[in-house]
Amino acid sequence: MKKLAITIFFDTFTLMLLGLIIVMSASSTYSVLRFDSVFHLFSSHLFKVGAGFTFMILLSFIPYEIYKSISKPAIISISLILIITLFIAPNIKGASRWLDLGIISIQPSDIARLLLLIHLAFLIEEKHYMLDNFRQGFLPMFIWVILISSLIIIQPNISTGMLLVLVSFSVMYVGGIKFKHLFYSLSAFAAAGFAVAMIFSHSRDRIISFLNSVINGGDINLQVKQALYSLGSGGIIGVGVGNSMQSNLFLPEAYGDFIFAILGEELGFIGVVFVLFGYLILLFAGILIAKKAKDRFGQLLAFGITISIVTNAFVNIAVTTGLLPTTGLPLPFISYGGTSLLFLCVGVGILINIALSNQQKQNNIENNSTNNPLTAVNV
Repeated sequence: MKKLAITIFFDTFTLMLLGLIIVMSASSTYSVLRFDSVFHLFSSHLFKVGAGFTFMILLSFIPYEIYKSISKPAIISISLILIITLFIAPNIKGASRWLDLGIISIQPSDIARLLLLIHLAFLIEEKHYMLDNFRQGFLPMFIWVILISSLIIIQPNISTGMLLVLVSFSVMYVGGIKFKHLFYSLSAFAAAGFAVAMIFSHSRDRIISFLNSVINGGDINLQVKQALYSLGSGGIIGVGVGNSMQSNLFLPEAYGDFIFAILGEELGFIGVVFVLFGYLILLFAGILIAKKAKDRFGQLLAFGITISIVTNAFVNIAVTTGLLPTTGLPLPFISYGGTSLLFLCVGVGILINIALSNQQKQNNIENNSTNNPLTAVNV
């Protein structure tokens, strides 16, 4: 387990370091024109990476069992914050997602995603003897999933809300909830989510343009078109860091949601494979940590954190390559970020602690077995 913790740590560190390099390159032109400083966005991102890295280290030393005791008040608190955000958050690009705290601005949905996973892991462990029961086992968890995801969707932040439902149901399924309860509920929620998406103009336009491109061919939108140009021009080894043409304001959100395209252009196919391999390492190491954890809460929490990060990554990549409708999901650890990057690091810190704590538990068990004469076997 210790080796898995070290693997997760260095894998995440490498992805964030790579993100710093690409953010610097992708944001330089925009920073000069908008802020008259080539390092403006990079400096901000560097600070956030430093803060996230610090939190990751700190959380790796805090026993993960402590989150059981704060699970319920934390999920209630973030629910209230999400409601408050809907009323007082400024409307930016048609959405009310950011809560201005004066010194910093936060996106409560990023916090809510992690807290919901913690609460689900706690509920599944607590109600393990009644998971087959719809009313007593499934329904309390389903209510929290629907409440949190719905509050995120109506911001509107539809892609984040729908992805949270998918990850939450995955955790519930692994935890032992009946498949038929999950299937019917997910089908109903997916239909409702699609209906809501068609109400908001920006999400409706994205879905229609995507479906039109699938049926009739052609480009999905300007961002995806330019992203594909960027990826295609990278070739095998890329054009080199700092030599991207698309980052010169041709590709909108080049340093944010579509940074994967700039990475592919500058580092080529080799760079793309390296990043994909990095997420696969995170996936396999995280699943192994979950499998080897000694308690149900640790197993489900490790699984949820891992699946949440990796699913987010592959959805972002699928959007950049035109395989899914455009969303606002960043590329984990690499995109220019704020609250998202910070709480991704918090999640990784918890994941590392699960690995280290269970390694210590295993060592204690082995030591007790060695020192206890009753367990000795005479040959």
